[in-house]
Amino acid sequence: MVQPGDRKHFFNKLLEGYSLYVSMAKATLVSSSKCFGGFQKVYRHASEELKCEMKFSLYLPPQAADRKCPVLYWLSGLTCTEENFIIKSGFQRHAAKHGIIVIGPDTSPRNCNIEGENDSYDFGTGAGFYVDATEEKWNTNYRMYSYVTKELPTIINSEFPTNGKCGIFGHSMGGHGALTIALKNPEKYASISAFAPICNPSEGIWGQKALSGYLGPDRSTWANYDATLLAKSYSGKEITMLIDQGTEDTYLEKDLLIQNFITACKNTKIKLEARMQEDYDHSFFFISTFLEDHFDYHAKYLCQ
Repeated sequence: MVQPGDRKHFFNKLLEGYSLYVSMAKATLVSSSKCFGGFQKVYRHASEELKCEMKFSLYLPPQAADRKCPVLYWLSGLTCTEENFIIKSGFQRHAAKHGIIVIGPDTSPRNCNIEGENDSYDFGTGAGFYVDATEEKWNTNYRMYSYVTKELPTIINSEFPTNGKCGIFGHSMGGHGALTIALKNPEKYASISAFAPICNPSEGIWGQKALSGYLGPDRSTWANYDATLLAKSYSGKEITMLIDQGTEDTYLEKDLLIQNFITACKNTKIKLEARMQEDYDHSFFFISTFLEDHFDYHAKYLCQ
């Protein structure tokens, strides 16, 4: 544990490029690379929620040497690990500019020896959908909602110089996670954004497969993890959201269903800016194009 009086010395050594093993209560350093004056790191730990070893990425901006920083959680999409976003998006430049710690968990439990967990790309391994499963086969390990909202923040806030401000964003399945988590916990997240999110999984192909598999056939239980249905019944504080969606996204009509979410947000306390980006698809080329806008948006709420 880094004591408050030792924090500046600790991070000054880190920023000088020392190969430092961080002795954490629940996580061990796997890798560390200097990037835009800060450090891109990966940790592993034994997850109590998921009953398996998990990895998460953490970008520590250069400003962390001198002060506590806000945290932005990134949730990735189907088939991704903690690695995709940190090597494909180039987000570190923007995080360093604003002084934001960025956390990226894996997308599901791994190697749980559940029959069928590796049978398809859109269910099981790499496809946790950020829900707490209730079906007996999956409910011991597939608790990504509790992992992202409880266990992982506890580790981050206890071991790194966080200042209490927190935002969340994600892509596709991760966009679904960001929207639903924020709508259910508006007091926790000061800023919310998404790229091509699965907005109405109860009506989409990916979503129906995942929700029925993890939660069972009773569709009334799905509403708790459906951003469109959560928006229709939202009664919390006023919140803002930014969504970018490509018009040439091949999943737009059958899986993402953003128009349903736009309609659901009307006449609510959800202030949504949904931007349809002409000719863009579902890829990281799309994400990286508009990523600076998203960091600028989050910085307005996290860095004041």
